[in-house]
Amino acid sequence: MATMTQPQTETKAGSNHHKTSDPISNLHNLITESPNDASQGLDTKSALEIARIINQEDAKVAAAVKKALPEIAQVIDSVARSLREGGRLIYIGAGSSGRIASLDACECPPYFSTSSQTVQYIMAGGPKALASPVEVNEDSEELGQRDIARRRPTRKDMVIGLSASGRTPYVVAAVAYARARGAKTACITCNLGAPLAEAADIAIVADVGPEVVSGSTRMKAATAQKMITNMITTGAMTRLGYVYENLMVNVHMQNSKLVERGIGILIRACNISREKAVEVIKSAGRSVPVALVMLKASVDKPEAVRRLTRSGGNVRLAIEDTAVDI
Repeated sequence: MATMTQPQTETKAGSNHHKTSDPISNLHNLITESPNDASQGLDTKSALEIARIINQEDAKVAAAVKKALPEIAQVIDSVARSLREGGRLIYIGAGSSGRIASLDACECPPYFSTSSQTVQYIMAGGPKALASPVEVNEDSEELGQRDIARRRPTRKDMVIGLSASGRTPYVVAAVAYARARGAKTACITCNLGAPLAEAADIAIVADVGPEVVSGSTRMKAATAQKMITNMITTGAMTRLGYVYENLMVNVHMQNSKLVERGIGILIRACNISREKAVEVIKSAGRSVPVALVMLKASVDKPEAVRRLTRSGGNVRLAIEDTAVDI
């Protein structure tokens, strides 16, 4: 597993510097492609038996993710540093892995009020591949390099490649390219010793074992990837102070449900009445962080805004009016 080394020699689009070889070679030796003894004869089982087998296998996912917590923590801190410095988190993936990446990226704006540029995703085959499979693109190193090159990765950015097999040429080439350009890189895979782990600075490996349906990595592998991406963005946003206690204080109040959530956060965090919460949110310009700082620090809106600016949006530091230290 690679761990925070210096960037490798720059990879030029179309080069063979990080050639991953024939993507079919040794495929059947991968743990994610192996037959699962627990699901032998699956097609002869009743619906309840099928559900039970899948459920029993799914129960193994959290334990596999637990073993990767040290690497996940490294990535959380690296993402937080990148975002604080004005960089981006860029996910890149193909197939089910790419769809998991897109889901996490798209959920950050409503939950943490980040811009669509802060957390991005690149999907092999483009956005149309989210609904209509374009799996042939994942075999192309050149397309992977081209697509990440269009985002112009820099030393401020964090690029995370997702691939259950850990050998998808599109993803491996893209991560290698980003690393060569100085970006910090990581990967999320479910096979040990994969080429993607060698291409990245930090490798997160969730060894979930064989799938119930052999090779169907939209199952346990995808579940592990979803759990890990949830940890990464939630952890990084929490480190940045976009969570106060365990409350989603940076919620973007764009609909009635989210407005109610914002009101509820103030009620719980400040032990005030609903009427008071509504009043302060209105005076804070419908910003929960501003309202929370106003209430907790007993300051007016302009001072709350100044404190949040000084703290880089970190709500706790703005309340305490102390220096940023992440």
